[in-house]
Amino acid sequence: MYKGLLFVVSGPSGAGKGTICRRLSEKLDIHLSVSMTTRAPRPGETEGESYYFTTEEAFKEELAKDGFLEYAQVYGNYYGTPKDKVKEQLDMGKDVVLEIDIQGAMQIRKNYPAGKFIFILPPSMAELRKRITGRGSETEESINLRMREALKEVAYIDKYDYCVVNGELDEAVNRVEAIITAEHSRVSENIYELIQQYKDEV
Repeated sequence: MYKGLLFVVSGPSGAGKGTICRRLSEKLDIHLSVSMTTRAPRPGETEGESYYFTTEEAFKEELAKDGFLEYAQVYGNYYGTPKDKVKEQLDMGKDVVLEIDIQGAMQIRKNYPAGKFIFILPPSMAELRKRITGRGSETEESINLRMREALKEVAYIDKYDYCVVNGELDEAVNRVEAIITAEHSRVSENIYELIQQYKDEV
């Protein structure tokens, strides 16, 4: 059976990476990776869909076993991407899409270099500011902070394999879908397995 591919999607807050990933999951037979966290569930969150909720003790035990593709501690809580959950989907032949920040993506690049890394950009900084402001939940100070962070994050773009500008959502989704399709046409271990199958049949 062909193995699935891991696609890591990053970009500044407000670039639209989460929306793109959700649209892809509606169009394609892909698995959206679910993180594990030690924080308590919030109203409306579902175990195994929003997060895998666990205790700090259990998280640290998994961490000691090198059980995460990446992890971070944020405001006293741990978050991480479980290796076994991702591997299970990949071994079943299903692609996994992981939406994550740049720091997490750089950990994954080190731990799983076979991943395909896609950076989502806004069409302009002015549009990014407009999108963040449109949320209505940010102060002017926090908006300026996010804009400065966005410039720092863009500096990592050369660490990624692909870049997609999200000016028009449908076009951006189509471009990421095209990347996924193209990656499955690469000469890879999957193709060599198929060639071996040809030889076995002759």
